[in-house]
This record gives sequence, structure tokens and C-alpha cells, in this order.
Amino acid sequence: MFGFIDCHCHISAGDFDKVISCFIISQAGLLALIAVAEHVGEFDKIIALSQRSPGFIFPCLGVHPVQDVSPEQQRGVVLQDLDAALPIIEKYKDHLVAIGEVGLDFTPRYISSETDKESQRQVLIRQAQIAKELDLPLNVHSRSAGRPTIHLLKEQGVEKALLHAFDGKPSVAMEGVKAGYFFSIPPSIIRSEQQKLVKQLPLENICLETDSPALGPEKQVRNEPKNISISAEYISKIKGVSLEKVIEVTTQNALRLFPKLQSAIRR
Repeated sequence: MFGFIDCHCHISAGDFDKVISCFIISQAGLLALIAVAEHVGEFDKIIALSQRSPGFIFPCLGVHPVQDVSPEQQRGVVLQDLDAALPIIEKYKDHLVAIGEVGLDFTPRYISSETDKESQRQVLIRQAQIAKELDLPLNVHSRSAGRPTIHLLKEQGVEKALLHAFDGKPSVAMEGVKAGYFFSIPPSIIRSEQQKLVKQLPLENICLETDSPALGPEKQVRNEPKNISISAEYISKIKGVSLEKVIEVTTQNALRLFPKLQSAIRR
């Protein structure tokens, strides 16, 4: 088995609606895409996409720590957002490879009080419990909240987690490494502080992601899963190991973290 696994992408985003069929076919070199959700309105779409491309698109349902009020306004998640999602997660639980995108986001524009932070914590705690009940990993967002997120996951006894696009200090990430967590690297690494993170992370704790349509190699340009090769090439450069080694190890890491992929990936 030789190829990339995109461990975190938003294939259900409206950016891809008009190109999804040819887009899926064109993703050369990819073994699998893990499609994450941000809110309940995406759940059915993600399941439908996974059913259209079995063995290639794998669904991951969860409630993001930031929710849209309107195209111009966002707020922190509250428990009512999760309540609306729970029946659909229950309905599709046997199809899921993970719970996500979940986490904490303490970016100041989304947080006006400690109450807002506590609401996010409670939603994450509940989703961590669901993941443990279903024996699924968590696909985790932690913007401006690296340390609190890792500490909460450890407090909740989470053993299987992917920290996507981690923006915390490398020393904080190493706490996650000790807990057995993985960290996924998007193509934006070529222009981000994650270069310092990759230098310190063991390759055995690194996965690949694109976060498509965001976090591409160029700002304000739609990112696509095929750009995952950029992540791998840059990790190869930073680590001083071959590209083939990066692909092999990150793919095996993904298969360990998301074991449902092992028997289902389209050969």
C-alpha cells in the first residue's frame, strides 16, 4: 500500500459543490480522505459523499467549537448545538471512522467570557465520551487553545486523538505525544509556524491533512486534497528523510489511528 491519507478535510464545503465528481477522480496518489463535519447541517451530505465513494471518502461527524450565526457572524458552540447533532451521530455511528471536528477555539473574537470557554469544554467533554463509547478516535481542533485542549483530552481519558493544524508550542505538543496523540500537518506548513512543530515531533506521531478548502499553500486560494503531497515533501525536507519514508510512516500512522480504514480502503 503506497499513497497518501488526508486525515482531515472538508469535502462537504460549498467550494466543492460544482466540481465534486471530477474533483474526486482527479486526486491522484490519495488512498483515502477523512471528511470532517463542523455542524449538524453537513452530516447527511458527508454520509452521502462517503456512500458515493466507498473505500475512498470516510465520514467523521462532530460539532466544531465555533458555529455560524450568519455568513458574517460566528459564536462559540453551546450544548444545544450538540443536542441537535446527537440523533444523527447515533443513526450513522456504524459508518463513522472518528468523531470530529471537535475541540476548543479560544480565539478572542469567538470568546467574550469564561462562560463561553466553559460551554466549549462541556461540548468537547460530551463528544469525547461519545467517542469512547463508540471506540472511535477524535479529530480535534485546538486553535489558540493547544494546552487546554490536550489537558482536557488527557483528563477525559482520551487515548486516540488527532490534533489537526496544531498552533500551540512544540513543548505543549510533546505532552500530546506522551499521551499517544497524533498531529496532522496541512500544506500551509510552507508559510506557517508549524515548521518548528514538525522539527520536534517524532515522525511516528505525524499524519497528513489538507483541511481543504482552507490551509493551502497559498492564502485565499482554494485548497484541495491533492495538495497533500506538499505537506509530505516539506516534512521530508525538515526531517531530512526521504519522501517515500514520510509517505510510508504517515500512512501507517493514519491506519493505526483510524483502524476502520484498514479493511475498507479501495485497493
